[in-house]
Amino acid sequence: MAESDEDKTEQPTQKRLDDAREKGDIPRSRELTTAAVVLIAGAGLNMLGGKIGGDLHSLMQSSLSLTREQTFNEIHALTIFNNTMLQAFWTCLPILGLTMVAALFAPLAIGGWNIAFSSLAPDFKRLNPIAGLGRMFAVNNVVELVKALAKFAIVGLFGVLFLWDRRGDLLALGSEPLNLAIGHAVALTGRCLLILSGGLALIAAVDVPWQLFQYNKKHRMSKEEIRQEYKESEGSPETKGRIKQVQQEMARRRMMEEVPKADVIVTNPTHFAVALRYDDKRMRAPVVVAKGADIVAARIREVARENLVPIFEAPPLARALYRNVDIGAEIPNTLYVAVAQVLTYVYHLRTARKNGEAPPQPPAIDPGIDETKH
Repeated sequence: MAESDEDKTEQPTQKRLDDAREKGDIPRSRELTTAAVVLIAGAGLNMLGGKIGGDLHSLMQSSLSLTREQTFNEIHALTIFNNTMLQAFWTCLPILGLTMVAALFAPLAIGGWNIAFSSLAPDFKRLNPIAGLGRMFAVNNVVELVKALAKFAIVGLFGVLFLWDRRGDLLALGSEPLNLAIGHAVALTGRCLLILSGGLALIAAVDVPWQLFQYNKKHRMSKEEIRQEYKESEGSPETKGRIKQVQQEMARRRMMEEVPKADVIVTNPTHFAVALRYDDKRMRAPVVVAKGADIVAARIREVARENLVPIFEAPPLARALYRNVDIGAEIPNTLYVAVAQVLTYVYHLRTARKNGEAPPQPPAIDPGIDETKH
């Protein structure tokens, strides 16, 4: 059952926003970019207008100062035209460069740069005439129409006020020398663009919050979508529980494979079992290779009997080892004496069995530490 927009009351997650960005869907404000370009172009013309106008006048004068022979020489005329266009480009390059920089960096204020090739793929759904009519009367298009009318009114008002205020300067251009008139005209154009950019900035100040609101509203999610996304990204609780169970079984299997290699199994005798191994040539201290409680402890004892590994009952020591030493870790120095007594007994027991002698008397073991793990 499809969810309505009324069900989508939650803010979009970061994953939803990242997925939208990968598809080229990011917040954009064309009004902000337009205002930035006009502002920078106006500032550039206001500062460099005089020089650019003078250079263009000199360029025009030199390119039109041709002899009769040069005028009818097609090769020479084409060369002059190419050189003139190139010099005009270099003359206007500062303004062109400034406006290009403004167009490139203005989007950083909202949405940032984004390259998504998936957005270039054709979308045949847009060819549906019924859907097209629906988009024509959508709320967003109505807002765009209102913005266009407001832009026309504000920019037109600012333009008319500027022209009326500068009407004397505009009329004075006709009486000035050509080179000065061109420079002044370019500078006036820059000032006009600065005034117009103020009006565009007012429109952008309204448009940017609106675009961010619309983008956020478009990507809102329902509680069910958030739960589904969490399941897809993190995995369902059932799957995570099954994975954890499999991991525990694998770890237990690996642990059981180490039991036959142990020197002794210290038991509680029923609730705890800890397998110890010691190699004086490779180890600094005995290591716990396996441990477990209840069912796992019973399985450790069973594997030990099958592989003739000695089992030593020392409840305090078994509890201390189980609670204070992790699998694969060396025993702490506080347990050296107690474990040494057990290993010594085991070695004597093996020797007695090998020689057919009576087994030694098991020692009384006192671990000498608190059994509770710190």
